[in-house]
Amino acid sequence: MTRAQEQVAVVVVTFNRADLLERMLAGLAALERAPDAVFVVNNASTDHTREVLDRSTLPGLVAIHTTENLGGAGGFHLGLRTAHEKGYDVMWLMDDDVVPAPDCLTRLLEADGSCLVAVREDLSGALVEKAAVRFDLRNPLAIRPKTASVDSTWATRAEMPPTVEVENVAFEGFLVRREVVDRIGLPDPSYFIFYDDVDFAIRARRAGFPIRAVRDAVLVRQLSFDQQHDLAGWKGYYMYRNLFAVHFRYGENVLVRLKPWLVALVVVALSPLRGGRAEARNVTRALRDARGMRTPPSR
Repeated sequence: MTRAQEQVAVVVVTFNRADLLERMLAGLAALERAPDAVFVVNNASTDHTREVLDRSTLPGLVAIHTTENLGGAGGFHLGLRTAHEKGYDVMWLMDDDVVPAPDCLTRLLEADGSCLVAVREDLSGALVEKAAVRFDLRNPLAIRPKTASVDSTWATRAEMPPTVEVENVAFEGFLVRREVVDRIGLPDPSYFIFYDDVDFAIRARRAGFPIRAVRDAVLVRQLSFDQQHDLAGWKGYYMYRNLFAVHFRYGENVLVRLKPWLVALVVVALSPLRGGRAEARNVTRALRDARGMRTPPSR
């Protein structure tokens, strides 16, 4: 089969962002190379998402309405599983807050590789691609494993080489061919939100599939990255738990695999100075629960 004959399915996950979803679907409708199917997982939204999907005229659109919120991880697991089981050769994963340039899919399909990612910019055209150029699971002193990203390495898209090898991705414009899923399986739904894409990228790279960001595949992010997550709130629990799970699963030495314990100890020790005990409760529960996630999913 030639690349031109490949069947492409887009997989979108959405939750309560109907207006953003509508804008993103319009972007898909404007693609030069139309996808052969678009699977939209509606994660039990309570806004007008269902109405947006019902009135869409996008060719190949299949709405999957869940009865509960599966989180981004569960949604991408369900959507990718559906596309894979239906025999699609290429699956392009997309969040609801990005809009592809008309030639985005064309540029991705022209590039070599089984794992490719579009390069994000913001509404002003500034480069905001956060995929890690280095994701360090070897150095126990690296507080954050992402030590360099695309947008911290190159100031503008024009400065980038045509493709850049990256070590993690976001499920925003990530294209994966079916041989990768055949080899490593699906995204792990137990993450719920955060780090499911990182986990999938690590498994893909360790199975011998490099991941390349394609400079000329433009994806426009509709929201800024300046939203700060409350580490004392419910999202903070998942951020800590899933970061710890990645270290337990993939840390390359015992000191890295012990790092979650040190992080938790520091957070608990500093909690009186940081305004309360809620974050300390989050991090201790996260550490306990991450220990139960130490084994990656089987295929």
